Amino acid sequence: MTGCHKNPARAQRREIMTQAQSFDYTRQDAAGASCTAQAWAKVPPSLTRDERAQWKSRAAAQLAAHDAVLVAHYYVDGDLQDLALATGGCVADSLEMARFGRNHAAHTLVVAGVRFMGETAKILSPDKRVLMPDLEATCTLDLGCPADEFTAFCDAHPDRTVVVYANTSAAVKARADWMVTSSCALPIVQHLKARGEKILWAPDRHLGRYIQEQTGADMLMWNGACIVHDEFKGLELELLRKEHPQAKVLVHPESPQGVIAQADVVGSTTALLKAVVDGSAAEYIVATDNGLMHRMRQLAPGKTLYEAPTAGQSATCKSCAHCPWMAMNALQGVVACLEQGSGEIVLDEAVRAKALTCITRMLDFVESHGAAPAGLVPHLGAT
Repeated sequence: MTGCHKNPARAQRREIMTQAQSFDYTRQDAAGASCTAQAWAKVPPSLTRDERAQWKSRAAAQLAAHDAVLVAHYYVDGDLQDLALATGGCVADSLEMARFGRNHAAHTLVVAGVRFMGETAKILSPDKRVLMPDLEATCTLDLGCPADEFTAFCDAHPDRTVVVYANTSAAVKARADWMVTSSCALPIVQHLKARGEKILWAPDRHLGRYIQEQTGADMLMWNGACIVHDEFKGLELELLRKEHPQAKVLVHPESPQGVIAQADVVGSTTALLKAVVDGSAAEYIVATDNGLMHRMRQLAPGKTLYEAPTAGQSATCKSCAHCPWMAMNALQGVVACLEQGSGEIVLDEAVRAKALTCITRMLDFVESHGAAPAGLVPHLGAT
């Protein structure tokens, strides 16, 4: 089992964690862009089979006409993932999407995901036009870590090396020393600890705690969480495991500690995908956004997959782990952004250049330590 373990320095780390900056996402203005109800209201209506075929054909034609390539995240609608692969694009995590876009010859990148992914693509490809189906598609980790408050937090702890997760804005990355993905965070934090560095971590507290418990590093945490992974329930997962005792449990480390503790595999989206494809088990319980199920079922059609529970028996939706902002991406949006030139990512050059530094540092580290770039697995993607 890959998961949490006890460490002699646990008490000291707990004391450190109590000092963490608190930014309570649930208290944000419900009338603003942070409201999930607003995001769900913007999710395009479902299409019929004929409509899907028509929109796919129209989107493919627009991609070709505008010298554009579609890069889609694992969590977006399956139609977008299929369109990306069918038109020479890619399906991966935010960093590999950006790397793919940077290395592709296309002059326009269409990023199907959430805003920080489009920003990361622009950071690595400043001379390319980066479009998104909906610029309002965002992320709770990004929203919960405003650049001004984060900068003040960093300034209050100048003795710490600033390490931020990829799920942050360009402005937050510009204040960081390192950016990490879930596939390379552990070795990078281990490296920093070995050099005697104390770490200021942001924004996901669950991922931060997992890394801290695995490495024993001195980490001061920002108090953020992914609205999807934070909803997984340890007790309900335990009950589901009893129903399917042969199933292997796969958990993304953005999940709560009580869920991670029950995992057979804790890892990035690609690690979870690879565990299903290469694993010998016939059944898997998966604790991450259910958008990943599309690619899992394509690459491992003979395996049985169960979504980890996000609520109890009395809930209307017991397993409903899907990001509303990812759901805002649709075929119609791909066509619209190309036909109208809408949804373009524009970054201040000074911010972009500073943000590039922490990303480049991560890429150089991964390359120099002999690992596949950003957790890249052939035919699967990264993170």
